[in-house]
Amino acid sequence: MKKLLLLAAAFLVTAGVIVSQPNLWKSWFEVPLTRDEASSALRNLTPGIDRIDAPVIRRAKLSLGNKADLKSTLPAITEFPLSVRGATSGNVVHAEIFASSEKAGQGTDGWINEVAKQFNQARVKLADGREASVSIRKIASGTGYQFIASGEHTPAAFSPSNHLWIAMAKAHGAQVAPVSERLVGNSAGIVLRAGSAAAMRERYGELNVRNLLDAVVQGHLVMGYTDPFASSTGLNFLVTVLAEFAGGDQEAMLSDAVVSSFESFQQGVPFVALTTLQMRESVQNEGSLDAFVMEYQTFVKTPELSSGYEFIAFGLLHDNPLYFTGEDTAQKAVIEAFAQFAAQDKFVQLASEYGFNAGPRHQSAYALPDGATLIKAQRLWKEKKDSGRPIAAVFLCDVSGSMRGTRLANLRKALTAGAEFIASENSIGLVAFNNSVTTLLPIKRFNLPHKANFVAAVDALRAGGNTAMYDGVAISLSMLDEAVRATPDAKPILFVLSDGATNRGLEYGDLAPIAAGLQIPIYTIGYAAKLSELKRLSSLVEAASLNADEAQIEYKIGALLNAQM
Repeated sequence: MKKLLLLAAAFLVTAGVIVSQPNLWKSWFEVPLTRDEASSALRNLTPGIDRIDAPVIRRAKLSLGNKADLKSTLPAITEFPLSVRGATSGNVVHAEIFASSEKAGQGTDGWINEVAKQFNQARVKLADGREASVSIRKIASGTGYQFIASGEHTPAAFSPSNHLWIAMAKAHGAQVAPVSERLVGNSAGIVLRAGSAAAMRERYGELNVRNLLDAVVQGHLVMGYTDPFASSTGLNFLVTVLAEFAGGDQEAMLSDAVVSSFESFQQGVPFVALTTLQMRESVQNEGSLDAFVMEYQTFVKTPELSSGYEFIAFGLLHDNPLYFTGEDTAQKAVIEAFAQFAAQDKFVQLASEYGFNAGPRHQSAYALPDGATLIKAQRLWKEKKDSGRPIAAVFLCDVSGSMRGTRLANLRKALTAGAEFIASENSIGLVAFNNSVTTLLPIKRFNLPHKANFVAAVDALRAGGNTAMYDGVAISLSMLDEAVRATPDAKPILFVLSDGATNRGLEYGDLAPIAAGLQIPIYTIGYAAKLSELKRLSSLVEAASLNADEAQIEYKIGALLNAQM
């Protein structure tokens, strides 16, 4: 009896403590903090942080008139390795093919690789007696288009996911000729949680693109999509949205009325992702997204999506065309022979096994627009994707001793180049951390003087000391929280550039519930980093984590800033 009384007393004391401290109550039951609670907790946390305000007043000389362009950041083509390497010497005619990732990757994403290997082994003879040989270069459709359109590297043939990139390449004056309008069939679609799909049917009666767009505008559905500068599905979705709002009239796709409707739609889109994987993880981890975009071949071959999700096809079919982009007639004969070889029944069957030629073969929702219209649509997206909301962003830079040398040099280079992708109407701050946290630039509009300060401050970054990364995150979040309170419709973003090896000050557990409650996305870029630490920081509020040690990182950071800023 005495033990029971002691247990009851202990329970009542514990309950009393929890009731008297709401944040502890929430933590006890793992209930997320509200934004106001998170803001309050952050204000209580930051006074104990070693912080220095040292605003940079020096201004770097800027080259005026430079227009941000992803093509200007393209890396060497060798950083996109060949997935199949054909013979280039002897009595052969060799041709290189740019092929999109879903068919030039590994496993079920490697259909065109399998065809190319067998084609090379078959030693197909051309009319002049020489053997045909092909190499496959795995490259995202948008990136391949940029190489071709800029003239940086022109392969013998291009096989993007859909025809949109072909139309845009034509608009840039690239010489392209059809060899096969459809190597393998695929569809773009919106993937919905089953519960969201059921709620949509109950509200709208039918699951179609128009109703889905209306649900986003009305706030009944939260969805994300991929960057239309890089992703075939993202570009297809953007054009689908514009075409739907234009009633299928290509002439009206960029009209004021359609732009206004697009801005209303974008208000219901929390973020545009770099990759489908990022959005898929958000849905699977019970993030804020109810739906995201994906190709059917990936959807049907992803075990995690085999139940509990629905696929709603949209837009232009992803027919994976093959176009000749070179000038050599012998190479064109190689590409034609390859297309004929790929059309054999055994490769059609292999494509089906890999998830192609299946799923909803819907009628394309719109006629293929001309390339000039598509290029304008991309520009429109860049200008209007934030639907008039100003962006407030902080770049948080690791200047601890472990960043000395190449790491810090690459960080400075990436930020200097990335500054060209930041629109002048956005507001930017710059913070550095090692033992302490130094505010180098407050959040201010990124006009020419502030941009000149930013470039000068980045150039002056020097490394030394320990790594108080989460102290830096706390101060940066505090700056963004104040910016949002001053401008409630601002869209806050934090970019962290670090090696992720925290050894001083606050830890992840101290800030995770606060960051999640504030709902400020934290994009991380890791330099020789503890990537798992940075990835879990980014996953708190649906953001991306990039590995700066991978190839093409300057290009990837440019793409990230182009998509978000």
